[in-house]
Formats: sequence, C-alpha cells, structure tokens
Amino acid sequence: MIIMRDDQKKNLEDIEKYRKDYISCCYSVCRIEYQGDFNYAPENVNRIKKEVPLGATGARITGKTAALLRREEKNMPSPHNALVEGRAGHRNPFGGCTIMTFDTFEIRRVAVIGAGVMGGGIAAHVANAGVPVLLLDMPQPGWGKKNSLAEDAIKRMLKTDPAPFMSLAAAELITPGNLEDDLEKVKGCDWVIEAVVEKLDIKQHLYARLENVISPTTLVSSNTSTIPLHKLVEGRSRDFQKNFAVTHFFNPPRYMRLVELARGSETSQESIDALQNFCDVKLGKGVVLCHDTPGFIGNRIGMFWLQTAMLEAIDMGVSVEEADALFGRPMGIPKTGVFGLMDLVGLDLIPLIGRSMTATLPPQDPYYRRYREPDILKKMIAAGYTGRKGKGGFYRFKPESGTKIKESINLQTGEYHPSCPLKLPAFHPLHALSVSGTQDTLRALLTFPDRSGQYAWKVLSEVLVYAASLTPEISDHIVGVDRAMKLGYNWQYGPFELIDQMGARWFADKLREEGRLVPSLLATVGDGGQGSGAFYRVQEGRLQYFTFEGTYEDVPRRPGQLLLSDIKQRSKPVAKNDSASLWDIGDQVACLEFHSKMNTIDAGIMAMIRQSMEIVGREFKALVIYNEGTNFSAGANIETFLVAARAARWSLIEDMITEGQKTYQALKYAPFPVVSAPSGMALGGGCEILLHSSAIQAHAESYIGLVEAGVGLVPAWGGCKEMLTRWMNAYQHPGSALVAIGKVFEMIGTAKAAKSAAEAKELLYLGAGDGITMNRDRLLADAKAKALSLAKDYKPPEPQELSLPGKTTREALSLAVKALIKAGKASPYDEEVSRKLAFILTGGDTNMTDKQTEDHLYKLERDAFMLLIKNPETLARIEYMLEAGKPLRN
Repeated sequence: MIIMRDDQKKNLEDIEKYRKDYISCCYSVCRIEYQGDFNYAPENVNRIKKEVPLGATGARITGKTAALLRREEKNMPSPHNALVEGRAGHRNPFGGCTIMTFDTFEIRRVAVIGAGVMGGGIAAHVANAGVPVLLLDMPQPGWGKKNSLAEDAIKRMLKTDPAPFMSLAAAELITPGNLEDDLEKVKGCDWVIEAVVEKLDIKQHLYARLENVISPTTLVSSNTSTIPLHKLVEGRSRDFQKNFAVTHFFNPPRYMRLVELARGSETSQESIDALQNFCDVKLGKGVVLCHDTPGFIGNRIGMFWLQTAMLEAIDMGVSVEEADALFGRPMGIPKTGVFGLMDLVGLDLIPLIGRSMTATLPPQDPYYRRYREPDILKKMIAAGYTGRKGKGGFYRFKPESGTKIKESINLQTGEYHPSCPLKLPAFHPLHALSVSGTQDTLRALLTFPDRSGQYAWKVLSEVLVYAASLTPEISDHIVGVDRAMKLGYNWQYGPFELIDQMGARWFADKLREEGRLVPSLLATVGDGGQGSGAFYRVQEGRLQYFTFEGTYEDVPRRPGQLLLSDIKQRSKPVAKNDSASLWDIGDQVACLEFHSKMNTIDAGIMAMIRQSMEIVGREFKALVIYNEGTNFSAGANIETFLVAARAARWSLIEDMITEGQKTYQALKYAPFPVVSAPSGMALGGGCEILLHSSAIQAHAESYIGLVEAGVGLVPAWGGCKEMLTRWMNAYQHPGSALVAIGKVFEMIGTAKAAKSAAEAKELLYLGAGDGITMNRDRLLADAKAKALSLAKDYKPPEPQELSLPGKTTREALSLAVKALIKAGKASPYDEEVSRKLAFILTGGDTNMTDKQTEDHLYKLERDAFMLLIKNPETLARIEYMLEAGKPLRN
C-alpha cells in the first residue's frame, strides 16, 4: 500500500506512475491511496477513464464513487471505477479525503467439478499454469474408492498421448476429491469450473449446492456449449449470477487455443475481465467474447460445416478422400479435412451435438432445416466405428503382413477399400491452390466444371453464407467469428477472410446468379457502397475490419500483445533476403525473423544473422529472434547437405559447418543481449540458436531438442558443447562430470526433444533464468521486455573451459549402447553415431587434467560430422527423412 500525502503526488500522472511501478504483472496486488486535494475536473475524469486500463493487468477496482465520478460511472467501463470517500476538513470539491484503490483480482486456486475428458483436461491445463486445482466428482462405493473418478482421471492423463500435462510436476498440483466430502473445500477457490454431464437439472442442482459454500467473490463458470446460460442460472441469487459466465474450452484443452466466453444479463464486467485476463495470460488462450446463443460461434459454424460437407458428399457421390483433399490444406484447413476431423472428434458425438443444437435452434435456422443423421453414420456407430477412439471411422487401419494399411469407407456401400491419394489432372486448380492460395485459384476451384468444383462451391458457399448471416447474432464483430474458427477448428483463414480471398463482390454476384439470398452484411461490403469491397483492409499501416455499422475499425488487440504481423503492416524491414528479415520493433530493439521453408537454417539465414549482428551493434540495444510461423525452426536444411554429399563436395559441407559455428559463437558473445523466442519446433540447428542466446523466452508449447542422431549425424553448430556445459555447470560435486556426460549422451543419442517449455527446463534446453509465455500472442512482447531488461547493464558471458574424462568414460558409454542394441532398443548404425558422439562429449584424446576450450569442442563436433556425412548409412537416413518425414532405423 502506498499512501500519498497532500504534499506528494498531486496529479494523475504520478498516481499512474506508482500504479505501473507497483503492479508489476497481472497477478500482483497494489493499493494506492491518495490523501488530500485532487482536482476532479472533467479532463481529469477522462484521463482516469483513458489512462487506467486496469483490464490489461487483470485488475479490479471496487467500491463506490462520489460526485462527478459517480455521475460518470456509467461511462467508465469496469473495472475502472474508483473508490472516492469524503473526510471533513480536507480541501477538495467533496469536502474530504480522496482514496483511489486499485485491487488486482487474483485467481490463486481453481476448482473443477467433473473429472471426465473435458473436466480432467481443463484441470490439467490450469495446473500447467502453475495454479493449484481441486478436482471433484461423484463419490464412488468401496473402501478407499470415494475419490476414484478424480484419481483415475489424473492417472489416465499421465499416460495419454498427446499429454494433457506439460510436465509431471503439474500433475502434483491437482488434488482429487469428491462432492460428498470435499465440496466445502471450494470455499478456498477463486474460480469454480463446472464440467459435468450436459443435463440442465444436474447442473442446476450442483449450482444450488455451490451457492451455499462459495464466497461472495468466487467466480463460477460452466463449460457447456449446448445449454443457454440464462437457463443455467434460473433460481440463483443475483450475487451468484453476477459472478457466473460460460467458459467453453475446446478439446483437448491444453492444445486448442480457443475459449469462448459468454456472459448473462446479470454477469458483472469485473467477472468477465477477471476470467478473460486469466484465460489469456495464465492459460494462454485466445478468448473470444460471444453471445449466449446455441453452440456459441465455433460449434455453431463448425458443426454446420461438418454436417454440410458430410451430407453433400453422400448426396453427390464424393469420396471421403476427395472431400478431405478439397477441404484440407488447399483451403487453409488442417490436413484432417472433413471426415478425418470427424474421426478425431468421435462419430458418436456428432449426432449428440446435432440433436442438442436442433433442440435449441429455431425451425427456420439453416442448421435445423438441413440436419439429418445419415444411415451410414448410424450403422458405423452401432458397429463400434466411432472414429479414432473406436475400431476406426471414415478411415481405419487394417493390419496386414506386419504393417497397417490405411482404408477409407465408401459412403454409398459402407465397404472399406485401401485409401489412395486423389488423382486429378495437372491443370486442376486444386494443385495451384495448394501452392499459391491466391484469389484467382480459389475462384477457379469453386467454378471448375467437374464434381470436385461443384462440391467445393456447394459446401463452402453454404458455410460462408451461414456465417455472414449469423454474425450479428453470435458476435460483436466479424473478428470474433474469424478468430473462433481459426483457434477452435485450426482454420488458417476465418470465414470472412475466405470471402475476401475469393472477393466479396464476386461471391455476392455468384449467389445472386443462382437466385440465392445474399446476407445483408455481405451485400453491403460486396456492393462497394459503404464498404471497400473487402471485410478487411490496411489503412495507414493498421489492419481494420468492417463493422456492422458500415465503417472500418482497427482490429482489436489485447493489452500486452505485440504481433510482428502488425509491425510489418506499417513498416519496412531494416534488412532482408529470401530467408530472413530484420525488423525494428521499437525501443531500440530489433527482431530477426526467419521465413524459409519450415524456417530451416540455410545460407540466407546465416548471412542475415551476421548482417543483423552488425546493424544491431550500431543502431539498437538488443536483438530478439522470433517469427510467427508454425515453427521457430525445424533445424538445418538437410537437403542442402544431402545434395552436396551426393556430389562429394566435402569442402563445401565443412565450410557450412565452420561458418555456422562462427556465426553462432558470435551470437553468444555479442556485445548486446540476444533473446530467442521459440514457439512450436526448435530442433537441431534451431535449438542450437537458443543454446547460444543470452536468454530465451519460450512459448509454453515449444518442442525443443537436438535431434540430429535421427538422420545419422551429431549436432555440429555447438549443440554438444553447449549442452555439455549446461549439464556440467548443474552438477558441481565430485564425480558429477560422469553424470552430466551420461545425461547429455542419452539425450542427444536418442534424439530426445522436450515436448513443452516446462520439460525443456527440466532437460536444461532452457536455463533457470529463461522465461515461459503461455499465450503465443504475448511472446514477442515478453521477449522484448526481457531483452530491454538485460540491455541495461549487459556484459557478454566469459568463455568456459571444461575438464573431460576421455577414453575411460567413452568405453563405459559404448557398453551402454551395446546393451541397448542387444535389447532391441537401438539399431546397428545407432552404435556408430553414438561412438562419434561419445568421442565429442568425453573430450576426444584427453584426460581429466586437461582443460578443453570451446574451439577444441567445436573441432570435435566438426570432425565427427564430416566422418558421418560421408557414410552411406547417414545419407540413407537423410533421404528417408526427406521422403517419409520420419527417421530410418538402419
């Protein structure tokens, strides 16, 4: 608490400064009280409304307002309300002391009720955020079995792949319990998430019990997407309703970024702000505010899309392979397409969701009118073909001669046949669309005079018309709809972005030609009247969207988010080549962006790193290495090495390795901080960039590792050296060098990659001082803040020398590998790769009394790499990886 006397801090700027200084993040608590005169002139009131954006920090301002502030309260969106009290004898317009209180609402503990797939997954992800969770379900009979539903959920999730937990430590934050003995414990929770069966009476009964135990400030939300919110809270007190909302997570909760947040008529803005901030910052979710309508946004449009695509395929005789080829990657939809996605979701859930939707939708709704359950779907479910969780679905894998043959179902006969790639003529627009994705090629596909073009147009036009007609009903703006489909269904483009790709005017005209109704929102944009002919435009370097009022507004960003895509809209790169670019992101911080294929490290990226070093050294304080691609970097471009090796250009390969070592070493010892900010894969050479950075700010979903052994190689851009140094520094007691070498040998030799940033910390790919950002959209801002913090008194690290044991330890490592081969856990060529790796990690021909410099270890890496790249077994591994996308165990 800070108390400011009359002779101190007499203006709003000082109060704001104190607030910023003491609210260091959205989960701290700060209270500022100002005692004395304060001028509540209209301009100061406006400043309070404008300059105290406490929603950005999860802050909650509670209390009463007086005089002018009270009159202005209706124009001050919560949580901006300030507490103003009067005290006689003080000189101010209200005759008293003014106290402004800023209290951050902190969610320290969460309860999840319902330990099923969704409830357990939500609990796991809250635990991933480092927040303790109470997981409750119905008590079960039997001695010591009361908590078994919750306990079994935790055990199940520890074995699930992909893993709901980011680390084993997260699982320890969940306390299992039951609703009979442990409901009172909910009193200590700040947020209760209900994820029980989708039956209104059961949910209402639970809320009645909760209301008797929770505190007046406890937030309560339901994970439902099928029951209207206003029905859920019928009979509950106004205080309960004030703190109640729907928080609809998508499955699996760890990996799906969307959370749909819906409020009721009585829900307070403070509650919405607290939930939105927690889900955004702590859980890393893209929160989309939506209206209390059936299916909200994602499932309303997404299930209509799946239903339309399935029914039209059956009616038009389109195969499942053909449908998924059309509605897969070419349209920016995941490779599962339509039928693959239904297999993933579970075929038995499709009719359940459909019946729930039709039970709440009006009869005139297109979803209601078109809904039906085809006979083939009923037969598949009855036979246990419920998708990937069952015997198969529209696709299945049939064992044959020790392998699995992928098969697809014939939608007309119900018989399975071997799946085969869709064969189309080379001039078919689907080929061009998969490469360019331009407006002309999308139009060409939708108008192509064959069954594929007719099917693509029929399905896509129905879905986009439905989305455009629904949007004012389900969302405050088109951005919410596009974000929901991108975050909830992994579409690359939202519905309105797809309309812009084909051209809004062209789309509207084609609908009119067919005598179909054009939604008013589409007509307004497409006719080029109030709109510019597009739902999105760039105006003066700002991305804007078309509003329901017929104007354009800037696409909203959450406070604390910084996107490179926005910076690129309004500026030009400081430097650029085909593989990478350098950007000015403000405050004398530069950002190096990779944009090669899969962001693989090639000569262009190496050149841009060197050029960036020179530019940043002259003109900036710090460098951030970051991009907004799917992956930070998939590693070195191994195709380059394969081509050079096939031509026996060994000197060229050695030059590439030497140049990479020099470049990465320059990064490590740069006179300014270099902060790498990975998301997705950071493998091989991409991982080595992280290891040579001053610091790392990693997205929670970062997959980091030195995986060169999978292609018959060893890390040669300093990866062995850096991991060895990290592990040896972590173990400082006698004999610890052997433990460190053994650990690094195991990790690199088995190509072990961390499957989360939390696991990367455990494996020392990340250091103790490195940070983890849960929300991808906040990663660049966090990395920039870390870079600026380091830049204040930055000094590059001092070179280290290592004492390595040499031959004796190498022989022990060799025996361990032979044991793995004998047990069938390693292949014969793994032994050869491991032998070269062991030579590096033990220091080569040395003994414990010698000191090994970085340059010596670089040479060991380079020599081992050159020996392996000349081996035909390594070239076979590289070739197989490029063709099949998985390692060859030769």
